[in-house]
Amino acid sequence: MLASVARGTSRFHNFSAARDCASTLGCIAALGAGWKQVNHPSADLPESDGQNGVAKNGGSIEVAGTGAALQAPAGPLDCGNSGSTMRMLSGILAGQPFTAELFGDESLSRRPMARIIKPLSEMGATITSSDGGRPPLKIRGGALRAIHYKPEVASAQVKSCVLFAGLFAQGETMVEEPIRTRDHGELALQAFGAEIQRQGTSTRIRGGERLSAIEAHVPGDLSSAAFFLCAATLFPGSHISLPGILMNPTRARLLDILTAMGLRISIGHIEQHHGELIGSIEARGAKWLGGTIAGADTAALIDEIPVLAAVAPYSENGLEVRDAKELRVKESDRVAAVTGNLRRMGAQVEERPDGFRIPGGQELHGAELDSYGDHRIAMAFAVAALRAQDETCIRGADAAGVSYPAFFTDLGAIAEP
Repeated sequence: MLASVARGTSRFHNFSAARDCASTLGCIAALGAGWKQVNHPSADLPESDGQNGVAKNGGSIEVAGTGAALQAPAGPLDCGNSGSTMRMLSGILAGQPFTAELFGDESLSRRPMARIIKPLSEMGATITSSDGGRPPLKIRGGALRAIHYKPEVASAQVKSCVLFAGLFAQGETMVEEPIRTRDHGELALQAFGAEIQRQGTSTRIRGGERLSAIEAHVPGDLSSAAFFLCAATLFPGSHISLPGILMNPTRARLLDILTAMGLRISIGHIEQHHGELIGSIEARGAKWLGGTIAGADTAALIDEIPVLAAVAPYSENGLEVRDAKELRVKESDRVAAVTGNLRRMGAQVEERPDGFRIPGGQELHGAELDSYGDHRIAMAFAVAALRAQDETCIRGADAAGVSYPAFFTDLGAIAEP
């Protein structure tokens, strides 16, 4: 998204074939930023997979930036299942001198967008939506004014949306979060040349800055790695090695929690690229203890909670999750999806408005489960099924392709005897 409004052509290596990434590329292409598949001159990288025009994992793409001014799209912009695409791109569109409409699939159409409509409207954009602030969104952009915004919900997507809009605003925009969230948006802005000031949970950006193209290698996603790390917890003595994984401090709390719960983890080969830390993870299964996730940890682990919950019955002490109302408005109601599928597998679970409690010392049996069209639910319960008695069937398992198209292939490879 930032490359689309930067000067010059950016190149990204190890670009993901995930459907969410395809949605973003489709949107920026419709807005006048060209992109194409390329091969790195020093490596034999795969060509496009022929589906959605997106590179296979490990491929490279180039994005030709427009230098700030996008063009009005010929029709509505399809964000697919990607809340990240809709929320962050809205920030950029708010500063463009035209009207654009964004829509998504059935799941995205249920997700709350009032949290970005409010700040962007305060900055001067005109936005209409379906009842309850749901997609589709129609955004009439133009001249923006800077604001000091305090979001009610701790959300990295909301923060990035407002900061992206701040690029086009007159004055200095500040976002002051209730809890520190993931900072990939800030680091990306800095990588493209924007001046970002950060202090505690506050981030500032000055309007009118011009971005310049970059070349970057995309590290492995720690949220995707979480599924394999949790798989290792199920089998004492198991061993897994994951090279080239993102180690951003706002994401790496997962490793601290897994270590406290009993997984033996070591980190090596730490490097920094464009402000992001990258390293390798070695993990060994031992006694799986379980624990509690609450407060700031809930915000830090919001994407990893489904898989932590899916393996919690096998732990010694179980898992309690609190302060997780945000899980109710993800791609599915993840609280209900997790508890419902665990019960189908024979587990005792206590569902709560803002989380759940899952006792430990349980054994699960195979069952017919539902992904609810949610990629993380599909992958989480594939991991839980590794140790369940008998066969498990997950309806809608192809939802994994939203973020990790090769997941079941990779899981099958490490699960072979």
